[in-house]
Amino acid sequence: MKKIVIILVIAALAGGGWYAFKKNSASKAPEYQSVQAELRDLSELVDTTGVVEPENRVEIQPSSSGRIEEILVEEGDKIKAGEVLALMSSSDRVAILDAARAAGDEQYKQWQETYKPIKVISPIDGTLILRNIVQGQTVSASTVLFAISDKLIVSASLDEADIGKVQKAQRATIVLDSYPDKKVRGTVFKILDEGTTKSNVVTYTVKLRPERVPEFFRSQMTANIKIKISERKDILLIPAAAVVTDQQGRTAVIKELKAGQPVYAVVETGQNEGDQVEIVSGLSAGETVFYKAGGYSAQVDSSGSNPLMPKRPAMNRQQQRAVSGH
Repeated sequence: MKKIVIILVIAALAGGGWYAFKKNSASKAPEYQSVQAELRDLSELVDTTGVVEPENRVEIQPSSSGRIEEILVEEGDKIKAGEVLALMSSSDRVAILDAARAAGDEQYKQWQETYKPIKVISPIDGTLILRNIVQGQTVSASTVLFAISDKLIVSASLDEADIGKVQKAQRATIVLDSYPDKKVRGTVFKILDEGTTKSNVVTYTVKLRPERVPEFFRSQMTANIKIKISERKDILLIPAAAVVTDQQGRTAVIKELKAGQPVYAVVETGQNEGDQVEIVSGLSAGETVFYKAGGYSAQVDSSGSNPLMPKRPAMNRQQQRAVSGH
C-alpha cells in the first residue's frame, strides 16, 4: 500500500509541474526579429570538381640510346623553345670515351672535343614539370627524359544532367583543396563532345582557363569549381527564416505585429540562394518583415498526454483492487 501511495504522489507532483510549465510557456510571448527586404544580384551555379593539368603536355625523348652526361634544368624552371635541357652521349660516343679514358686523360679530353655530345633541346616555351633522369643514367630511345607544360588549366567533369547548362565563355570560380582560402577566376573555353560512362553515369569534360595562373598551381591538384550559368540583377531577397505559412496554409511573411500578434501578407517565392529566398511578388524593396527568434516549444503527443510526465508503472491485479477499495 505504501508503494502505491508514493507512485500517486509522484504523479500528482509531475502533473502540477507540467501545468506550471504550460502556464509559463503560454504567458511568454515569442520574440521576433526584423529585417528589410533588399535587392541583390542572384547567380545560378553548377558545382563540380576537377584537376589542374597542362593544356599541352610535351614529353621529350632522346633521338637515340646513350648516356646522360649533364642535366642543365630542374623541375619548375621556365623553359624557352630551343633551350638546351641536357647533354647526352650516343652509344658509340660512350664506347669511344670509355676506351679513351682508360688510355689517359689527354686522349680522353681529345675525344671529348672531337666527338661532341648530343643536345636535348626544348621544342616549346613552358614550365618543366617532370625530370625523369639523373646524370650518368643509360637511356633508350623510348625513355621519357622530360615533360614540359605550356600552360596550366583546370579540367572539370560534369554530369550529363548539367552539361546542357554550360557554354563557352561562362565565368567560373576555382578553389584548390590545397589552398581553400584562395579563389581563382576562370573561363570555360572547351567542352569535349565525347562523354565517358562509369557506374551507369555519363560525364563530360569541361576545360577552364584561369585568368592568371598563380604560382601555387601544380599539375594534378584537386579543384572545386563553381560555374556561373546565369545571373540576374536586382532580385528581391529576404532570409529564408522569414518565409512562413499563414492560417490558410499559404506562403507568407509577417509584415507587422499588432498587440504581439503577427499580421501576415501572402507572397510568391522564387529561387533559393543559400539562406536567402527570392520574393517574386507581395513585397517591395525596403519593406520590413518579422520572424521568430530561436526558442523552445514543448510538444504534446497525439493522445494528449504530457511527454514530460513520468510513466506510471503497470499495477498487478492485487494492487488494482487495493486502489479501487475492492
